[in-house]
Amino acid sequence: MIIARNFLSVALFWLLICAPVAVGSAEWEHLIDAAKKEGKVTVSLPASAELKKQVEDQFKKRYGIEVEVFTARGSAGVRRMADEFKAGVRHFDLHIGGSSSIISGMLDEGILDPIEPWMALPEVRDPKHWWGGHLWVDNGKRFVYMFQAYLSEIIWYNSDLVKPDEIRSLDDFLNPKWKGKIGFLDPRTPGAGDSTWAFMWQVKGEEYLKKLVAQDLYLGRDQRLLAESLAKGRVAVMIGLSYYSFLPFLKAGLPIKTLPTLREGNYGTGGSGNLAIIKAPAHPSSTKVFVNWLLGREGQEVVSRALGQATRRLDVDTRFLRESGTMPAKDHMSVNDFLQIENQSEEKLEKVREPAAKVAHALLK
Repeated sequence: MIIARNFLSVALFWLLICAPVAVGSAEWEHLIDAAKKEGKVTVSLPASAELKKQVEDQFKKRYGIEVEVFTARGSAGVRRMADEFKAGVRHFDLHIGGSSSIISGMLDEGILDPIEPWMALPEVRDPKHWWGGHLWVDNGKRFVYMFQAYLSEIIWYNSDLVKPDEIRSLDDFLNPKWKGKIGFLDPRTPGAGDSTWAFMWQVKGEEYLKKLVAQDLYLGRDQRLLAESLAKGRVAVMIGLSYYSFLPFLKAGLPIKTLPTLREGNYGTGGSGNLAIIKAPAHPSSTKVFVNWLLGREGQEVVSRALGQATRRLDVDTRFLRESGTMPAKDHMSVNDFLQIENQSEEKLEKVREPAAKVAHALLK
């Protein structure tokens, strides 16, 4: 009899973790209890102090479960997770970040679990709650879930050094006035730097990029250091950094602003809003609870506000993001229009960003 009860308990546990169906209230409470016994969930996040604090505080407040957070640029975090997985270490549970590093460092390495079985709550599983339904980064539409969609003004300027009407086209960056004064998140590594570089390659071509490189770009991979360089006037313009990198300096009242959209337009992205779950995560119950909190209304409000990036959830107001230079796709365009201009899906990575990255490696030696 005891053996039978134990068997049923184990079977129920794995049903809750793996079953690709929405759970009822009793099953959900049972899952939360199991998560509390695990004690924590380990999450890799973008390098945002604000997001780290909000996720740790709000998730624990809601469920009484600790969140162990690892923050780094996507490429660094992904490399660590992949190396640990290959070594048999199961420390991380899930990763939230940019698509390029996830595709190259996690999907291609075969270390990801399909996401839909982890969507338990109806408000998460039902596509009607999401602008565009369920959208995916990977071609197989299984492993990398895109919960954000927006157009971002990722060119910032120091208002003590630049008047916004001085730069209205990509061609204006070639003005000798800006030589040595243009910062750029290194496009040779995955992130908004290589995404913006790829957009420039697509709309202006390789000859333009050669001329841009001749402007003695101030390259870097440390996002905080690059943001500080703009805030303190080391450079006049910074390309490839998102709102959250500048947040501490904006709060301090330093003279930095987003440059209005240039004549060439912009590209669509999910930014840092892509979810990947490590295969056989260390804390399966906590992982499932966290995924459903993250993709629910509360979690999406927390992430959108902390990162200054726009969720696709229809029940989260994102109009406030225009103040941070972000244009939420769900408030401004059709799904088809967004899919035409996005450059973060696996297909676009192969057709646009990988060829552009080869140009970056050739020019930026």
